[in-house]
Amino acid sequence: MPTAVTAAAITAFVACRKDKNDTPVVTPPETIKAQSITPSLVYMQDAFKSVNIFPLISSEDVLEQSPSFIYGAQPDGAGFMRNPDGEGYIMLNNHEINQSVSRVYLDRNLKPVKGDYIIDYTGGAKRLCSATLATTEEHGFGPMFLTAQESGVESMIIGINPLGSAAEKGRTDRTLPALGKASMENAVPLPKGAYPGKTVIFMGEDQSWETGHVSAGQLVMYVSNTVGDLKNGKLYAVKRKDNNQVETDIVKGQSYDVEFVEIPNAVGLTGAQINTTVNDLKAIRFSRVEDIDYRKGNAQNNREVYFTATGQSPDKINPQAGYTMWGRVYKISLDSADPTKGKIEVIAEGDSNPGNDLINPDNLCVTENYVYIQEDGDSYYTAAKHDSYIWQYSIANKTYKPFLNMDHKREDAAWVSRFYKIQKEDWDAGSLGRW
Repeated sequence: MPTAVTAAAITAFVACRKDKNDTPVVTPPETIKAQSITPSLVYMQDAFKSVNIFPLISSEDVLEQSPSFIYGAQPDGAGFMRNPDGEGYIMLNNHEINQSVSRVYLDRNLKPVKGDYIIDYTGGAKRLCSATLATTEEHGFGPMFLTAQESGVESMIIGINPLGSAAEKGRTDRTLPALGKASMENAVPLPKGAYPGKTVIFMGEDQSWETGHVSAGQLVMYVSNTVGDLKNGKLYAVKRKDNNQVETDIVKGQSYDVEFVEIPNAVGLTGAQINTTVNDLKAIRFSRVEDIDYRKGNAQNNREVYFTATGQSPDKINPQAGYTMWGRVYKISLDSADPTKGKIEVIAEGDSNPGNDLINPDNLCVTENYVYIQEDGDSYYTAAKHDSYIWQYSIANKTYKPFLNMDHKREDAAWVSRFYKIQKEDWDAGSLGRW
């Protein structure tokens, strides 16, 4: 999104405290309101007008307890947790282009009061994209912020303590080699109830097909038989049981048997070697696996894993043979006893109605009943007919509709002057396509 500032927005949260019996008790904020001086850069679609948007923080904001702190560019992966030292909260954000992770402290009313960085440009080493905050309550280990490097085949997952000292932000020894090496986009552990006694983590590779990377993007899985063990488990890649590696041969409306096959000695392999190995194992070649999430609710729900393939086009007009161009969202339903077995299906895709349906789906948020699908804001496809949406997919009805849209206000000169680095003449000339 070509804006002069970077912003984050919220809908609503509540705080928690414990009574004398250690039972969590809801302590709502005294007020919910906009906290940033930057206005909302998005708006709700007509069917969701009752939902309020409150800008939370932007790079324009000065925080009273840390006035030199600047909220960084390109926020991507995030985590949100209660502050164990008070009634407020802690928000973690990857800043992709800055290769860093910010930590913002909020009071009980969700007002940001101070911030620092727990990973800086040196500690991140590569672009940091999506992320997951693992907690003991949900995942059986943590707290740990799992953030993904995404700058080439030798990139890895980094695991950091969200409560750690900012003085350690330049550390480069927090990578997790056992989780593999690739252009990683996210690392998502399943809840502890999905497979009791195990730690199961899914990772996506944001990689297109190319002659030097014929395996394209992979969905991989790390499994340890010890909860919280991120060093001694095994790494697997997903494949169809019939060995068909072609992504577009997975047809919407049908399901296919899949299995996760072990990548032998993955911890000792380079990313280039892993790339060759997964292709030899006949893993499915996806077009850029950019995000992953699991269905919330009971253990059976938690074994439903959703992920995106954002899509690719060599000329931004025509598809690459065998790969989605406009993007897809997949669901894998895992076996209740064995995470290496399951079925895959497409739940949403943009190729059958180019430019009108999904356009480069990127991030996902899966609740108990819905999948929220966020499109990538920087699509340059000339045939795109709408700006980037967040779609709401109903798991029960298997239908989806636009939920939220970007607020470009292209004809508002003051808005364009304030928030766009590019000139309005470029928009009028059509030289940048549609965002």
